[in-house]
Amino acid sequence: MANRKALIAMDGSEHSEYAFNWYMQNLHRPDDDVMLVFCAEYHSVSQNPVSLMSGIDPHMLAEMIQQEEKHVAVLLKKFHEMLQEAGVKGQVIRLAGKNPGEVIVQKANDEDVDFLVTGTRGLGRIRRTFVGSVSDFILHHAHMPVFVCRHGKLDKHQTGH
Repeated sequence: MANRKALIAMDGSEHSEYAFNWYMQNLHRPDDDVMLVFCAEYHSVSQNPVSLMSGIDPHMLAEMIQQEEKHVAVLLKKFHEMLQEAGVKGQVIRLAGKNPGEVIVQKANDEDVDFLVTGTRGLGRIRRTFVGSVSDFILHHAHMPVFVCRHGKLDKHQTGH
């Protein structure tokens, strides 16, 4: 049997960590090729009203981007450590794009993965309508099986107890 390719969407939240742990407990096989993918969104830059105004101080913007890059580096290191600690053969891939859901689905298609795993924050219908949801986008646009893991307590069936 050929090695399976698994793509796990990571954003540094407890929800994505839960999705990784759920994969490890429920789907992982020792010969799986695992890709942890991360799409940096530069929250402080995109959500700061100052950054949206024309005439912004270029030094201030550069500092904001530098701080975001430091945060991204910490997350990428954490993801590498998660793979190592779990003894998983895999890689961490940083993606770039305006819409994380789109670039994650595109990467999954490009790599011809067997399945995709993502967490979810459990946004309500109204908030999801206005804010959007990466997991919702992935679920509706991926052309392979998608496991959406809602963060919560594992039940007895999932933990094997």
